[in-house]
Amino acid sequence: MNLSAEHIQKLLEQQAYVSDSSIATSIYLSMLLKKPLLIEGPAGVGKTEIAKVIADALDTGLIRLQCYEGLDANQAIYEWNYQRQLLYLKMTERMDISVQEKESDIFGEEYLLERPLLKSIRAKTPQVLLIDEIDRADEEFESFFLELLSEWQISIPEIGTIKAESIPYAIITSNRVRELSDALRRRCLYLWIDFPSFDKELEIIIAKVPNINKTLAEQITTFMGSVRQMKLEKLPGVSETLDWATALASMHIDHLSKEVVESTLGIILKDWKDIRDTQLSLDELFEKVGVQQKMK
Repeated sequence: MNLSAEHIQKLLEQQAYVSDSSIATSIYLSMLLKKPLLIEGPAGVGKTEIAKVIADALDTGLIRLQCYEGLDANQAIYEWNYQRQLLYLKMTERMDISVQEKESDIFGEEYLLERPLLKSIRAKTPQVLLIDEIDRADEEFESFFLELLSEWQISIPEIGTIKAESIPYAIITSNRVRELSDALRRRCLYLWIDFPSFDKELEIIIAKVPNINKTLAEQITTFMGSVRQMKLEKLPGVSETLDWATALASMHIDHLSKEVVESTLGIILKDWKDIRDTQLSLDELFEKVGVQQKMK
């Protein structure tokens, strides 16, 4: 597939993903070099969305591994269908079959259950492999797929080494809950996505919520930027901005008011202390964004 950074950016824009040259170039180089792209940044800034729009733009499948504490190789790479293996052994226990033959049979392909990492390299055509929130998994888990990321192969003791039929477009996301290992970072290209600028967030709102009043969109963008300057437990991301914009536009609201903000803070803030602190600071926030008269 002949692509360029400019082509990638156009493909993202066609999927209503507001990109920039650094994002498009990082994706392009990841594809060109066949290396995973590690994307870090605050929660809710569009890291996971990149994998989704790439899959849609390239008209290919999305294979997602959602990471969590305690995740192990069985859930991520492969496991054996123990129920079918036990059933086979039960059915053949009176047959004249050697132990070696039984072992060879029950560890065959028909008893192998593919999990996301194995499935991604056995696909006939390149898929988008999303390893989401890798920082939530245990450090020990990273070693399970270092072989995959460096050699695009997986070793299964009972079968041997399975090499990739097609190399996936791998996207790894992290919210920096913990530091990732140097070994993992070395195998990846790196992209940091921060909270967007005013102009970029406004563009995102208009692209994703086309029926929104422009004045309301500008006020939402300004307000969100000011809220992110506060010392909150969880700063709202772009996903919260879009939820808020969609909700207010659906309510046919054309400008912010104190009453509207107070009654809908639960859309953008997910901690009761954050909501309380923001409510106490509303007058100051309205004045800070410079649209106090419009918001009354």
